Amino acid sequence: MDEPTGVLGIRIADWAVILIYLIGITIIGVWAAKKVKDAASYFIGDRKFGNWMMIFFSFGAGTHSDQAVSVASKTYTSGASGIWYQWIWLLATPFYWLIAPIFRRMRAVTTADYFQMRYGSTVGVLYAFAGMMQLVIGIAVILKGSGAMIAAVSGNAIPQVPAIIAMTVLFVVYGMAGGMSAAIITNFIQGLLTIVLSFMLLPAALNLVGGMAGLRESINPDMLEIVAAKEITFFYILMVAFNGLIGWPTQPHSMANCAAGRSEIEGRVGVTGGNFIKRICTVAWMLTGLCAIAMYANLDEPDKAYGMMAHDLLPGIGPGLIGLFIASMLASVMSSCDSFMVASSGLFTENIYRAVLVRNKSEDHYVLIGRIASMLVVVLGVVLAFEFESVLTGLETFWKISAMMGLAFWAGLFWRRATAGGAWAGTIVSFLFLMFTSELKLGGTVIWNFNARFAEHLPAFMLFEEKLHLPWQMVIYLAAGFVTLVVVSLFTRKRDKAILDKIFTSLRTPIGKDEPECGPFTLPPGVEPAPRKVLIDIPGFELPRPSLVGMAGFIGS
Repeated sequence: MDEPTGVLGIRIADWAVILIYLIGITIIGVWAAKKVKDAASYFIGDRKFGNWMMIFFSFGAGTHSDQAVSVASKTYTSGASGIWYQWIWLLATPFYWLIAPIFRRMRAVTTADYFQMRYGSTVGVLYAFAGMMQLVIGIAVILKGSGAMIAAVSGNAIPQVPAIIAMTVLFVVYGMAGGMSAAIITNFIQGLLTIVLSFMLLPAALNLVGGMAGLRESINPDMLEIVAAKEITFFYILMVAFNGLIGWPTQPHSMANCAAGRSEIEGRVGVTGGNFIKRICTVAWMLTGLCAIAMYANLDEPDKAYGMMAHDLLPGIGPGLIGLFIASMLASVMSSCDSFMVASSGLFTENIYRAVLVRNKSEDHYVLIGRIASMLVVVLGVVLAFEFESVLTGLETFWKISAMMGLAFWAGLFWRRATAGGAWAGTIVSFLFLMFTSELKLGGTVIWNFNARFAEHLPAFMLFEEKLHLPWQMVIYLAAGFVTLVVVSLFTRKRDKAILDKIFTSLRTPIGKDEPECGPFTLPPGVEPAPRKVLIDIPGFELPRPSLVGMAGFIGS
């Protein structure tokens, strides 16, 4: 890598581009802040966004610079199969078309509203804490990856610690002012810039290595395999994708991704279309990682591969491109982290503070509490960012934690017999088995290491590099949680039938045109409940018959 040039390793022309971006995004943030009227508009927006805004909102909220870092890093170490570190969601994406209207018909502000109504207030609080944990980890991973990229693109003139702190200040100020409306608008801009970031490096990198033909000649043929013979096998892909499908609905920002549009179709088009754009960008990240193999031998920190390539290639193409690259990355961090921050503060404010601690206060009071909660969540995310060994470690942790309450979500959606006791027990057992099969550290000290004690006693097919293979760890904690949820539900008190009827009536009744806001799982006055239509009529189960629009979209996806 060349010696840093300019101010903090970045040229004046690039600083000018970054400054223009920051001024423009600040103007948008101030405008969005004026639209915040109450807690609902702060936490989920005004449900007035159309197809294109929702597409780029979903793309922006689900796409961030750490993902380019993680895919390029994993590709550098494992080859083309590293693409599955984001393509794990590819197999789940068609299901988003079916899930989106379910979220919209909940007529809720947060996913915790669903758990609270379906199982009771205690499970709503449990989910609020579990969801906040997910978002803290998500913010930490984004900051970790973006800090590594800033350090690399500046030629190490800007260390990771001040880079992370500076990015944190930017998205905190922006997100606290404008809430979810600001996040959605920023995501539209960030979506365009992320596409630029994803493909900006690839042409120059391919040209340097002699195109695809030169790339094939310069790296080991095994590194070109999309499905690897060892680590990222077909079983690995299927299991991690299944784990992702279980956990995706319980990612707190999924509610806004599906329910911030004007109607159900905007949610469907937005979340499905936005995520398919991301799948295309992932191909570019993987190809860039393959080029890094040819360009750099034996990198000590694979997380810096993507940023190093930007540092080495972009100045030769034209002035200001490093600035555009950094602006794209800042937009990615701001839009994703402010979405996560607002979602987490919504969970705390709506489902812990308002529901349990302090009731019947003004909307201004709850917005203030949400902003304070945002700050605490961000502080935890920054601390955790410095604890993760790498972006890949953080990403795998996010995958696992996001699935902890997924079983309770899906069971409650289709099985009337699922109970609060079952939800609690299944979630706790899943989490305990996850902890048991992991390596746990506290302040750099290992306090538990499953592999050191038990790996040698496991069958060889469950191991990779003498450690429990990730997909088998997922099999263990998901199976344990599912069995526990079912057994405990059969022996604990059922939810009141009137409440269940209210839930399932709401879920099968489509959103009307210009339908007014109302309470979660509450139909507005004058709206007639839709008739119950099931695919298979099994006592105790709610298996809705798919609509023509639902099946056409699913098959098309």
